[in-house]
Amino acid sequence: MRSGYSLMEALVALFILAIATVGLTRATQAHVDSVRGLEQRVIAQWVAENRLTELNLRGGAATSDASVVRMLDRDWDVRVSRSATDDPDLIAVEVAVGPAGSGRETLRLSGFVDRVGSAA
Repeated sequence: MRSGYSLMEALVALFILAIATVGLTRATQAHVDSVRGLEQRVIAQWVAENRLTELNLRGGAATSDASVVRMLDRDWDVRVSRSATDDPDLIAVEVAVGPAGSGRETLRLSGFVDRVGSAA
């Protein structure tokens, strides 16, 4: 009767551990990427909501259609498109937000803005 493991058994065990480690590493990386994407969408949502609030306070026409906003140490491209509605006092607004300089859109927020503004 022999005790211990042979060299072949030890190598097979190490091979199995290596494969499991690669799988775990890939799963961890996928999770990190998912969390990073969620963080980016949440910040973009805040930027879009802030712009929609600014538009409501200023009457919808006082801000530019494209600008760069800095939030949480990141720059964001913000594009605003406006369209008329059946109500002459309301403007339909879409705010598109994406990382500055990327040319892609992370989030699009739709809303309505009072044409005359709610601030005096």
